[in-house]
Amino acid sequence: MRTLPTGTVTLLFTDIEGSTSLLNSLGDEYVNVLAEHRRILRSAFAERGGVEVDTQGDAFFYAFTRAGDAVEAASEGQDALAEGPIRVRIGVHTGEPLVTTEGYVGIDVHRAARIAAAAHGGQVVISQSTRDLVDAAALRELGVHRLKDLTAPERLYQLGDDEFPPLRTLDATNLPVTASPLLGREKELEELVSLLTEGSRLMTVTGPGGTGKTRLALQVAAELVGTVADGVFWVPLAGLSDPELVLPEIARTLPARDDLVGYLRGKQLLLLLDNFEHLLAAAPDLASLFAGADGLRVIVTSRAPLRISGEREYALEPLPPQDAVTLFLERARGVGKDLAPDPTIESICRHLDGLPLAIELAAARTKLLSPEALLERLDRALSLLTGGARDAPERQRTLRATMEWSHDLLDEESKRLFARLSVFLGSFPLGAAEAVCDADLDVLAALVDLSLLKPIAEDRFLMLETIREFAAEQLEASGEADELRRRHADAFRSLAAECYARRVDAEAGSSKRLESDHDDLRGALEWLAANDPDGELELAGALGWFWLSHSHLTEGRRRLTDALGRSRAEGSVRATALTAVGGIAGWQGDAAGTAWLDEGIALWRELGDVAELAYALETLGWVLFALGDNLPGLAVFEESLELRRTSGDALGEMRSLAGVCQMLVAESEVDRAEPLSRELLELGRDRGDLRSEHFGHHFLGDCALIRRDCDEAEDLYRASLRAALPLGDLLETSFEVQGVGMSAVGKGDWERGLRLVAAGSALWESIGATVAIPFWDALMDRYAGAARERLGSEGEAAWAEGHAMPFDDAVTLALGSG
Repeated sequence: MRTLPTGTVTLLFTDIEGSTSLLNSLGDEYVNVLAEHRRILRSAFAERGGVEVDTQGDAFFYAFTRAGDAVEAASEGQDALAEGPIRVRIGVHTGEPLVTTEGYVGIDVHRAARIAAAAHGGQVVISQSTRDLVDAAALRELGVHRLKDLTAPERLYQLGDDEFPPLRTLDATNLPVTASPLLGREKELEELVSLLTEGSRLMTVTGPGGTGKTRLALQVAAELVGTVADGVFWVPLAGLSDPELVLPEIARTLPARDDLVGYLRGKQLLLLLDNFEHLLAAAPDLASLFAGADGLRVIVTSRAPLRISGEREYALEPLPPQDAVTLFLERARGVGKDLAPDPTIESICRHLDGLPLAIELAAARTKLLSPEALLERLDRALSLLTGGARDAPERQRTLRATMEWSHDLLDEESKRLFARLSVFLGSFPLGAAEAVCDADLDVLAALVDLSLLKPIAEDRFLMLETIREFAAEQLEASGEADELRRRHADAFRSLAAECYARRVDAEAGSSKRLESDHDDLRGALEWLAANDPDGELELAGALGWFWLSHSHLTEGRRRLTDALGRSRAEGSVRATALTAVGGIAGWQGDAAGTAWLDEGIALWRELGDVAELAYALETLGWVLFALGDNLPGLAVFEESLELRRTSGDALGEMRSLAGVCQMLVAESEVDRAEPLSRELLELGRDRGDLRSEHFGHHFLGDCALIRRDCDEAEDLYRASLRAALPLGDLLETSFEVQGVGMSAVGKGDWERGLRLVAAGSALWESIGATVAIPFWDALMDRYAGAARERLGSEGEAAWAEGHAMPFDDAVTLALGSG
């Protein structure tokens, strides 16, 4: 009988790359080839002292006492297979897995398997913990990667210097980092991945709170990263209260601006819509997306099914006994208790009905209680707390009872903070918890230790929705709810005002912070709408610039117009809101935006606020540009520029000057535009303002292109592109790619140029940008249109190729020589 190594162990996983295609190509001979592969690997691993833990199909799981032996075995196994048709990927990781009668369990096993899954055939990938124990001379660093277990990134290494494609990791998705890998649920994970891969387009994972719907769905999404051409996207919905915001939230996440259906058309995408149960009225809207998007697949987590055509419900059951015990042991290890499976722990998990959240809450208590003491207290609490006539399923009552039991064991200070933290609707930073809830860091740490609060991303925390609902009940019972919600609204109103004041000189940082706290800003707006309409208008107005720059156009316009209708506030509060809603409406192509802006500008003139007047004029100028009214736009930009120069607003001066240059270029007034564009470029360089440098290069490129000096134009557009990339401004980047494309056409590189212009057009279509810019369209017609006509079918083929090209590839093509 095998004896598995214990303590610090090095785990090795193997898997055959492309086994299905290999089977198809080899036919009956595959059986013999597979058997020879097994003989070779078993021999290589056994010679180095490896113990076979498990084999499934064409995959091996081995354990080694020494890390060096595992690495040597992997190397020798790959060398022995090198001449054959089979290509094996191998992952090696060192840790301290738990030993049970079934073999190894725990996080380290999952991590080793994920490392192997990230590799390619013929490649050996090694974790940092293994690298620290072996001679690193033969290892090549591959950088830091997020594995598909969704936990913190891992620095990985490759054995040898062979070249392979990039690792198949999570570096190009918005799936969140989680505290630990998914434990158990292998069967459910395999079934859901298979269903979505084989044709199911809408899977709704249902079940009561605490069953682990979100964690399972996140893992399903992670497994499908790399198999879906246009990406996998997570859309958390717990912070929304209005069903009408579901589609705009999806659009913003992608990003698709306001034309979500247009963006989805022709794309292969997977969406995870998380926590849908309170937004079921939006289900018909979701159904409408599938009609025009054949490549769209959606996973939904919800306590109730959506009841729409094409939906396939997947009811999630509690964990089976063995998986429940494994989860308990791992979570206990997380608070410093190294336990082994025994009847007491099995009984605890059985009492908790195998509910993952209840198990986590109980396991966190092993920091202070032995399993025996925990079971005794739990048995008494559950008997007491589940005996009432609650209108809830038995398992849901078990979870509630577990939360009540865990809550009852808190001291009074922890209970008070636990209830207060439910006022936050999304993740929240430490500073906000301190300001709103008078949070103490030690008490926060205690709630984290007890799994009632989860730390995420630097100094931010998150309360799971099921726990937050329970905490909110405690807040209501405390008599503090109204005061806490007022403090919450005041805190986020202050945050919005601070970011509004820094919207020009610290745009990137301010908008990032507002995006992180958007759910709580929404909550503050809704509380203010019911309790302080003037405060609602103040907050909405301060968020207008953010809603515009981050493509929350539909939501922003609705919230601003509703707030304007409710509030009687005058002065700067109303003027700010009018400026904001006018800017948003204008970029939606609605001429009504200019009326709102005119009213706002008149108010700023009355108030004598030069800085805000100049900003509102600049906003109007860009709206007029978007509407094609160049000469009126030039006049308002020039007035804005003069105001800012007179008041000494250096950064604002550059923003207004950019608008003047844009309007002169749009009117083909090259002789006036070029010197001003050079001035803008020099000001940007002198003052370290990357956006002004970008604009300066771009407008000079426009002038060169208008003069048909395509060599100079291409150099300038490339310089502008390099400046635009760090800004993260997708639209500006697309202009530069098209500028390089038109310049390439003008130099005779027709096919490359058409591909670049088409790639830019495809991007605009994908984000729903419907505003036409006449002078830019005229330039594209002069260059790209003429080239398409001249090349005929070859031109159409180049255009189609560019239109289908990933935009990142188009950027690379634009920056290269072609």
